[in-house]
Amino acid sequence: MTDTAPAVEAATDSDAPSDVIWTLSACNFVIGMGAFVVIGLLDPVAQGFDVPRGQAGWLMTVYAIAYAILSPLLVSATGRIGRRRVLALGLVVFGAGMLVCALAPTLWTLMAGRGLAAAGAGMFTPVSAAVAAALSRPEVRGRALAAVVFGLTLAQVAGVPAGGFIAYTFGWRVAFWLILALAVVGVALVWTRVPKGLRFAPVRLADLGIVLRDGLAMGAVLFTSSFLASVFILYTYLTPLLADSMGWERNGITLMLVIYGVGAVLGNLMGGWMADRLGAIRTLVTLTACQIVVMPVFSFLSYPEAAVMVLAFVWALVGWSFMAAQQVRLLAIAPEEASVVLALNAAAIYIGAAIGSAVGGAVLGAFGPSGLGIAGGLAAIWVMTHILLSHRAARASGREVG
Repeated sequence: MTDTAPAVEAATDSDAPSDVIWTLSACNFVIGMGAFVVIGLLDPVAQGFDVPRGQAGWLMTVYAIAYAILSPLLVSATGRIGRRRVLALGLVVFGAGMLVCALAPTLWTLMAGRGLAAAGAGMFTPVSAAVAAALSRPEVRGRALAAVVFGLTLAQVAGVPAGGFIAYTFGWRVAFWLILALAVVGVALVWTRVPKGLRFAPVRLADLGIVLRDGLAMGAVLFTSSFLASVFILYTYLTPLLADSMGWERNGITLMLVIYGVGAVLGNLMGGWMADRLGAIRTLVTLTACQIVVMPVFSFLSYPEAAVMVLAFVWALVGWSFMAAQQVRLLAIAPEEASVVLALNAAAIYIGAAIGSAVGGAVLGAFGPSGLGIAGGLAAIWVMTHILLSHRAARASGREVG
């Protein structure tokens, strides 16, 4: 595995400044809250617009599709612009999307706002990861990437449960107003904490074409889609599953989302540690095996409440530990196109979310909530096949070791 990072023109220390890392992490918290808050809002939104749960679930799918299409295009198109400006612009566009969502008179307008927010998020998150990677020494790159992604997983602890609680208590529109306010704060933080003049080697739309034609790189990128598709089959409809099988309402679901979020945050930190010590491939294979075992257990609810909380925690721990290892692997396979490949990886997150939420909706309609866990476990078997085949191909070409 090589340790090449994207070239950066601004002079930096050997490690990324901590205030820059945590500023990016805080902004990714806002992005994560905006992206995934609909998980806790499905029932209130469905009731507000008088639509089925499955139709409301398309709010996640639309966001995912928009992100997947727009993120690599926008990151490539803005490759010659200073990173601070791109980060700030991304948050401004994201905030505009939240404004549309808060004011949406129809479900279709709400979906349009979600698409606009996805465009802004698709600019911010991959650029934040590229900045962290470029400013960090190879031996701590996994931890630096984990720190930036920490904000996304922290949103699982505080943002998504808070949004769900607010939606059930004050109405779902208030949740979007809150995220908009946080996005405005994020723009101010980026403009005052991220140094100006920070540039990477210029990225062009042609570079996107190079990576898209690179079968090994794309096979590695699409592992993210496979992994998260299996997760989102269950995750998108977790709150309806618990409402039906456990009889939980606002307080029970909010507590479960908090516990799930704690597991996600600890998983993110654990994933950075595993990537630096075990290597990317061993980490990804181990976490995939855990997914195969854990998800089917959800199909046999109900259990005692404490057992369900422990199950949610363990699932989050193994489900959100993979990203640091995946990003380290991609930087090793395609170091010269780091910004583009990280943008594609970020897009792959939402391709996976779109596929998983769509499949989950179909499973929900055909088999009911009890089919979701088994479907997720079966999908995770494909995930294991994907990572092993991708690694074999990359190793045979000399672009990966281990």
